[in-house]
Amino acid sequence: MTKKVFDAYSHYYDLLYRDKNYKAETDYICKNINELNPEAKSLLDLGCGTGRHDTEFHKRGFKTTGVELSEKMFRIAEKNKEHLSDKGKNLIFKNGDIRSLKLRKKYDVIVSLFHVMNYQTKNADLDMTIKTVKKHLNTNGVFMFDFWYGPAVLQDKPIKRLKIINDDKIMIKRKSTPFLKINENIVDVSFEILVTEKRTKKKSVINEIHSMRYLFIPEIEMILDNNGMKLIHTEEWMSGKKLTDKSWSAFAIAKLK
Repeated sequence: MTKKVFDAYSHYYDLLYRDKNYKAETDYICKNINELNPEAKSLLDLGCGTGRHDTEFHKRGFKTTGVELSEKMFRIAEKNKEHLSDKGKNLIFKNGDIRSLKLRKKYDVIVSLFHVMNYQTKNADLDMTIKTVKKHLNTNGVFMFDFWYGPAVLQDKPIKRLKIINDDKIMIKRKSTPFLKINENIVDVSFEILVTEKRTKKKSVINEIHSMRYLFIPEIEMILDNNGMKLIHTEEWMSGKKLTDKSWSAFAIAKLK
Protein backbone atom coordinates (compact mmCIF):
# COMPACT_ATOMS: atom_id res chain seq x y z
CA MET A 1 0.00 0.00 0.00
CA THR A 2 1.39 3.41 -0.99
CA LYS A 3 0.70 6.90 0.26
CA LYS A 4 -1.14 7.68 -2.99
CA VAL A 5 -3.93 5.20 -2.24
CA PHE A 6 -6.92 7.19 -0.92
CA ASP A 7 -5.37 10.55 -1.88
CA ALA A 8 -8.09 11.55 -4.37
CA TYR A 9 -10.66 9.26 -2.75
CA SER A 10 -10.17 10.83 0.69
CA HIS A 11 -12.14 14.02 -0.07
CA TYR A 12 -15.35 12.02 -0.44
CA TYR A 13 -14.57 9.16 1.96
CA ASP A 14 -16.81 10.18 4.87
CA LEU A 15 -19.72 10.90 2.53
CA LEU A 16 -19.34 7.53 0.79
CA TYR A 17 -19.37 5.75 4.15
CA ARG A 18 -21.91 7.92 5.97
CA ASP A 19 -24.16 4.86 6.30
CA LYS A 20 -21.39 2.88 8.04
CA ASN A 21 -22.36 2.36 11.68
CA TYR A 22 -19.12 3.30 13.44
CA LYS A 23 -20.88 3.43 16.80
CA ALA A 24 -22.18 -0.14 16.53
CA GLU A 25 -18.79 -1.39 15.33
CA THR A 26 -17.06 0.33 18.24
CA ASP A 27 -19.59 -1.18 20.66
CA TYR A 28 -18.74 -4.60 19.19
CA ILE A 29 -15.00 -4.06 19.68
CA CYS A 30 -15.51 -2.71 23.20
CA LYS A 31 -17.59 -5.75 24.14
CA ASN A 32 -14.65 -7.95 23.19
CA ILE A 33 -12.20 -5.69 25.01
CA ASN A 34 -14.32 -5.86 28.18
CA GLU A 35 -14.34 -9.66 28.03
CA LEU A 36 -10.58 -10.02 27.54
CA ASN A 37 -8.95 -6.95 29.05
CA PRO A 38 -11.53 -5.03 31.12
CA GLU A 39 -8.90 -2.77 32.70
CA ALA A 40 -7.75 -1.49 29.29
CA LYS A 41 -7.34 2.28 29.10
CA SER A 42 -5.09 2.97 26.09
CA LEU A 43 -5.76 2.09 22.45
CA LEU A 44 -3.75 2.27 19.23
CA ASP A 45 -5.57 2.19 15.88
CA LEU A 46 -3.38 1.11 12.95
CA GLY A 47 -4.75 2.52 9.71
CA CYS A 48 -7.32 4.86 11.23
CA GLY A 49 -8.56 6.52 8.04
CA THR A 50 -10.56 9.65 8.86
CA GLY A 51 -10.66 8.72 12.54
CA ARG A 52 -14.35 7.86 12.85
CA HIS A 53 -13.74 4.75 14.96
CA ASP A 54 -11.24 6.66 17.08
CA THR A 55 -13.66 9.42 18.00
CA GLU A 56 -16.01 6.68 19.21
CA PHE A 57 -13.26 5.01 21.25
CA HIS A 58 -12.42 8.42 22.69
CA LYS A 59 -16.04 8.96 23.76
CA ARG A 60 -15.83 5.67 25.65
CA GLY A 61 -12.87 6.88 27.68
CA PHE A 62 -9.91 5.32 25.87
CA LYS A 63 -6.69 7.30 25.49
CA THR A 64 -6.56 6.79 21.76
CA THR A 65 -3.85 7.15 19.10
CA GLY A 66 -4.76 6.73 15.44
CA VAL A 67 -2.11 6.25 12.75
CA GLU A 68 -2.85 6.84 9.06
CA LEU A 69 -0.58 6.55 6.00
CA SER A 70 -2.52 8.92 3.72
CA GLU A 71 -1.72 12.52 4.63
CA LYS A 72 -5.07 13.69 3.28
CA MET A 73 -7.01 11.16 5.36
CA PHE A 74 -4.92 12.13 8.38
CA ARG A 75 -5.84 15.80 7.94
CA ILE A 76 -9.54 14.92 7.74
CA ALA A 77 -9.18 12.91 10.96
CA GLU A 78 -7.69 15.98 12.65
CA LYS A 79 -10.69 18.04 11.51
CA ASN A 80 -13.14 15.37 12.70
CA LYS A 81 -11.57 15.56 16.15
CA GLU A 82 -12.56 19.21 16.42
CA HIS A 83 -16.25 18.23 16.48
CA LEU A 84 -15.85 16.48 19.83
CA SER A 85 -17.10 18.31 22.92
CA ASP A 86 -13.61 18.37 24.45
CA LYS A 87 -11.89 18.95 21.07
CA GLY A 88 -10.27 15.52 21.31
CA LYS A 89 -8.41 15.63 24.58
CA ASN A 90 -6.52 12.29 24.90
CA LEU A 91 -7.08 11.63 21.17
CA ILE A 92 -3.98 11.83 18.98
CA PHE A 93 -3.64 11.29 15.24
CA LYS A 94 -0.32 10.61 13.53
CA ASN A 95 0.59 10.50 9.85
CA GLY A 96 2.76 7.40 9.47
CA ASP A 97 3.34 3.93 8.07
CA ILE A 98 2.06 1.13 10.31
CA ARG A 99 4.77 -1.17 8.95
CA SER A 100 7.59 0.92 10.40
CA LEU A 101 5.91 2.74 13.28
CA LYS A 102 7.98 3.56 16.38
CA LEU A 103 6.01 5.41 19.06
CA ARG A 104 8.09 4.38 22.10
CA LYS A 105 4.87 3.64 23.92
CA LYS A 106 2.81 0.53 24.64
CA TYR A 107 -0.96 0.12 24.56
CA ASP A 108 -3.56 -2.08 26.25
CA VAL A 109 -5.45 -2.57 22.98
CA ILE A 110 -4.35 -2.37 19.35
CA VAL A 111 -6.95 -2.46 16.59
CA SER A 112 -6.77 -2.43 12.80
CA LEU A 113 -10.22 -2.02 11.29
CA PHE A 114 -12.10 -1.74 7.99
CA HIS A 115 -9.84 -4.30 6.30
CA VAL A 116 -6.57 -2.45 6.81
CA MET A 117 -4.81 -5.80 7.20
CA ASN A 118 -5.97 -6.75 3.69
CA TYR A 119 -4.05 -3.79 2.30
CA GLN A 120 -0.84 -5.50 3.47
CA THR A 121 -0.57 -7.42 0.21
CA LYS A 122 2.94 -8.85 0.54
CA ASN A 123 4.23 -11.28 3.15
CA ALA A 124 6.77 -8.66 4.22
CA ASP A 125 3.98 -6.10 4.73
CA LEU A 126 2.06 -8.43 7.02
CA ASP A 127 5.22 -9.41 8.88
CA MET A 128 6.27 -5.81 9.48
CA THR A 129 2.76 -4.85 10.62
CA ILE A 130 2.70 -7.66 13.18
CA LYS A 131 6.16 -6.60 14.35
CA THR A 132 4.68 -3.13 14.92
CA VAL A 133 1.87 -4.67 16.95
CA LYS A 134 4.21 -6.71 19.13
CA LYS A 135 6.45 -3.69 19.73
CA HIS A 136 3.54 -1.53 20.93
CA LEU A 137 1.39 -4.05 22.83
CA ASN A 138 1.39 -4.30 26.62
CA THR A 139 2.03 -7.72 28.17
CA ASN A 140 -1.67 -8.42 28.80
CA GLY A 141 -2.84 -6.47 25.77
CA VAL A 142 -5.03 -7.64 22.89
CA PHE A 143 -4.78 -7.10 19.14
CA MET A 144 -8.06 -7.08 17.21
CA PHE A 145 -8.60 -6.80 13.47
CA ASP A 146 -11.09 -7.58 10.74
CA PHE A 147 -10.23 -9.03 7.33
CA TRP A 148 -11.54 -10.56 4.12
CA TYR A 149 -11.80 -14.30 4.77
CA GLY A 150 -10.22 -16.31 1.95
CA PRO A 151 -12.63 -19.28 1.77
CA ALA A 152 -15.61 -16.92 1.45
CA VAL A 153 -13.93 -14.76 -1.21
CA LEU A 154 -13.25 -17.85 -3.32
CA GLN A 155 -16.69 -19.35 -2.73
CA ASP A 156 -18.66 -16.13 -3.25
CA LYS A 157 -16.48 -14.26 -5.72
CA PRO A 158 -16.50 -10.43 -5.75
CA ILE A 159 -18.78 -8.72 -8.26
CA LYS A 160 -19.17 -5.28 -9.81
CA ARG A 161 -21.06 -2.82 -7.62
CA LEU A 162 -22.56 0.66 -7.98
CA LYS A 163 -23.08 3.02 -5.06
CA ILE A 164 -24.87 6.36 -5.38
CA ILE A 165 -24.65 8.97 -2.61
CA ASN A 166 -26.14 12.47 -2.45
CA ASP A 167 -25.89 15.47 -0.19
CA ASP A 168 -27.11 19.03 -0.71
CA LYS A 169 -24.10 19.94 -2.88
CA ILE A 170 -22.94 16.88 -4.83
CA MET A 171 -23.95 13.49 -6.18
CA ILE A 172 -21.43 10.66 -6.22
CA LYS A 173 -21.62 7.52 -8.35
CA ARG A 174 -18.96 4.97 -7.43
CA LYS A 175 -18.40 1.96 -9.65
CA SER A 176 -16.36 -0.85 -8.10
CA THR A 177 -14.90 -3.42 -10.47
CA PRO A 178 -12.98 -6.33 -8.90
CA PHE A 179 -10.23 -8.32 -10.61
CA LEU A 180 -9.46 -11.58 -8.82
CA LYS A 181 -5.80 -12.66 -8.90
CA ILE A 182 -6.39 -16.15 -7.64
CA ASN A 183 -2.74 -17.23 -7.57
CA GLU A 184 -1.73 -14.18 -5.53
CA ASN A 185 -4.63 -14.19 -3.02
CA ILE A 186 -5.40 -10.63 -4.12
CA VAL A 187 -8.42 -8.74 -5.42
CA ASP A 188 -7.63 -5.53 -7.31
CA VAL A 189 -10.65 -3.29 -6.85
CA SER A 190 -10.88 -0.58 -9.50
CA PHE A 191 -12.88 2.43 -8.29
CA GLU A 192 -14.37 4.94 -10.71
CA ILE A 193 -15.95 7.83 -8.85
CA LEU A 194 -18.09 10.30 -10.80
CA VAL A 195 -18.73 13.51 -8.85
CA THR A 196 -21.44 15.91 -10.05
CA GLU A 197 -21.84 19.36 -8.51
CA LYS A 198 -25.57 19.97 -8.27
CA ARG A 199 -25.51 23.74 -8.71
CA THR A 200 -23.12 23.98 -11.66
CA LYS A 201 -23.62 20.46 -13.10
CA LYS A 202 -19.81 20.24 -13.30
CA LYS A 203 -18.55 16.67 -13.41
CA SER A 204 -15.22 15.17 -12.37
CA VAL A 205 -13.90 11.62 -12.34
CA ILE A 206 -11.56 9.93 -9.88
CA ASN A 207 -9.93 6.57 -10.62
CA GLU A 208 -8.07 4.49 -8.04
CA ILE A 209 -7.09 0.84 -7.75
CA HIS A 210 -7.02 -0.74 -4.28
CA SER A 211 -5.24 -4.07 -3.99
CA MET A 212 -6.73 -6.27 -1.24
CA ARG A 213 -5.21 -9.52 -0.01
CA TYR A 214 -7.71 -12.03 1.33
CA LEU A 215 -6.40 -14.07 4.25
CA PHE A 216 -6.62 -17.62 5.57
CA ILE A 217 -6.43 -18.71 9.21
CA PRO A 218 -3.24 -20.85 8.86
CA GLU A 219 -1.24 -17.97 7.35
CA ILE A 220 -2.45 -15.59 10.05
CA GLU A 221 -1.41 -18.11 12.70
CA MET A 222 1.99 -18.55 11.06
CA ILE A 223 2.77 -14.82 10.81
CA LEU A 224 1.66 -14.25 14.39
CA ASP A 225 3.65 -17.25 15.63
CA ASN A 226 6.78 -16.06 13.81
CA ASN A 227 6.52 -12.82 15.76
CA GLY A 228 5.89 -14.17 19.24
CA MET A 229 2.13 -13.83 19.13
CA LYS A 230 -0.80 -16.25 19.03
CA LEU A 231 -4.28 -16.24 17.56
CA ILE A 232 -6.82 -16.79 20.33
CA HIS A 233 -10.17 -16.28 18.59
CA THR A 234 -11.87 -15.84 15.22
CA GLU A 235 -15.50 -15.22 14.31
CA GLU A 236 -17.70 -13.61 11.70
CA TRP A 237 -17.45 -9.82 11.92
CA MET A 238 -20.22 -8.25 14.04
CA SER A 239 -22.32 -11.44 14.27
CA GLY A 240 -20.12 -13.57 16.53
CA LYS A 241 -20.94 -16.64 14.44
CA LYS A 242 -18.41 -19.30 13.51
CA LEU A 243 -16.56 -18.59 10.26
CA THR A 244 -17.88 -20.35 7.17
CA ASP A 245 -17.38 -20.06 3.42
CA LYS A 246 -20.11 -17.38 3.51
CA SER A 247 -18.23 -15.17 5.99
CA TRP A 248 -16.63 -12.55 3.74
CA SER A 249 -15.79 -10.31 6.67
CA ALA A 250 -14.01 -11.98 9.57
CA PHE A 251 -12.73 -10.86 12.96
CA ALA A 252 -9.64 -12.05 14.82
CA ILE A 253 -8.11 -11.54 18.24
CA ALA A 254 -4.45 -12.16 19.08
CA LYS A 255 -2.19 -11.81 22.13
CA LEU A 256 1.45 -12.05 22.97
CA LYS A 257 2.68 -15.59 23.70
